Amino acid sequence: MENILEVKDLNISFHTFGGEVKAIRGVDFELKKGETLAIVGESGSGKSVTTKSIMRLLPPGNSEIKNGQILFGGKDLAKLSDRQMQKIRGKDISMIFQDPMTSLNPTIKVGKQIMEPIIKHQDASRATAKKRALDLLHLVGIPQPEQRFEQYPHQFSGGMRQRVVIAIALACNPKILIADEPTTALDVTIQAQILELMKELQKKIDTSIIFITHDLGVVANVADRVAVMYGGKIVEVGTVDEIFYNPKHPYTWGLISSMPSLDSRDEELYAIPGTPPDLLNPPKGDAFAPRNAYAMQIDLEEQPPMFKVSDTHYAATWLLHPDAPKVEPPEAVKRRMKQFFSEQEGK
Repeated sequence: MENILEVKDLNISFHTFGGEVKAIRGVDFELKKGETLAIVGESGSGKSVTTKSIMRLLPPGNSEIKNGQILFGGKDLAKLSDRQMQKIRGKDISMIFQDPMTSLNPTIKVGKQIMEPIIKHQDASRATAKKRALDLLHLVGIPQPEQRFEQYPHQFSGGMRQRVVIAIALACNPKILIADEPTTALDVTIQAQILELMKELQKKIDTSIIFITHDLGVVANVADRVAVMYGGKIVEVGTVDEIFYNPKHPYTWGLISSMPSLDSRDEELYAIPGTPPDLLNPPKGDAFAPRNAYAMQIDLEEQPPMFKVSDTHYAATWLLHPDAPKVEPPEAVKRRMKQFFSEQEGK
């Protein structure tokens, strides 16, 4: 399948009063045409920074792309000027942010906000843009679109506001849609509706999706492939089935173990011990080593390369080295995987 986006050896730093924070440290991944790639990890792992760099939305002044390429449509987005990026943002690559209320202008009617990118990027007349906006409101499941078109964001519920944000993101039929934890600010019932909407839209429109989340349960329902991030690096990547049925990195084991289960009411919810690394002073070896019960001496001395598990599955852990001791996932992981499989079969 053809790659629509390739990120190669991406390194991003933030310059702070305390020093240089090396937030992204050699990230590589590709996005294929028509697929949904989920990027998962704890807060601070680098998910949002990575995707905002694709849109070139990192804060000016204190952020810097130190190295690497972001290849899209024959161009390296990392080298484009802001003026050049303005022609790509909203047209070829769009983004759905976490909080819909901060994404919408409270003083402008939602219809006009949907029309704006259509007029700007497609040179459409106001009549054409209005018709497209009404079609989009219908597409994302907002009832009475003609009436809603004339309303302001505060007149919509949280779930409906997020649908409006999705409509704006889809306004120009982007080739890539980045969804940065789009269900975080919503309650569980509305989350399910938005996720179902994303799945439906994936079937209806010819676009590729990057889905950012810290919730592995969400990933199983929306993604084709998964990239697991930790400490500014991708530590495991594979298809959804490979990540859930055959995880190889101890950090992925921890994420799976910490997923709440329908059957775990009487169990203590697992939490990965320790804290994420200080990227002001990145560790010499594997960033996860201090929290890894299976860490070896080499984990403290050298960063592991990406070991190949299959043609589509790679993991950066020394446990996959031929000379490493054979370690099975802990019982908590196996138990949670078994529970997860049964839950998925019941859906």
